[in-house]
Amino acid sequence: MSRSFNQVILMGNLTRDPELRATSGSGVSICRFGLALNREYTSQTDNQKVEEVTFVDIVVWGKLAEVVNQYCRKGKQVLVSGRLTSSSWEQDGQKRSKVEVTAQSVIFTQGGGGGMPPPIDPASANDRVPASEADETVDDKIETEKINIDDVPF
Repeated sequence: MSRSFNQVILMGNLTRDPELRATSGSGVSICRFGLALNREYTSQTDNQKVEEVTFVDIVVWGKLAEVVNQYCRKGKQVLVSGRLTSSSWEQDGQKRSKVEVTAQSVIFTQGGGGGMPPPIDPASANDRVPASEADETVDDKIETEKINIDDVPF
């Protein structure tokens, strides 16, 4: 079987406050929130500016889930790196499915109110999610270095 590449990088604003829970068996933290991604373009037909918004559900595991819950609120801008995951279930006799992003890192930007959180202790940043809870581990690293916009190549 050939390998695939599943990597997602998104920057947007939280649509709601994060919801933190813990798994029933092992007590691993899991945080869920929504992200709004805005895109502006000029319509070809009438040359008017059009704003398009896409909503994406994000899931964060482990120590990073706790940090996201502590420092993020509705409206806060974040940069999320992760992978697409899908799930399906049956509800009221109907089959349902959902695609969401499982975050491997979340970077808090200056947009959307609030500043940067303090860095996580590197000793605790290597918490692992048990294999039964997720396919791969979550890197609990937070970038606290500011990005100079002049260094961006595009």
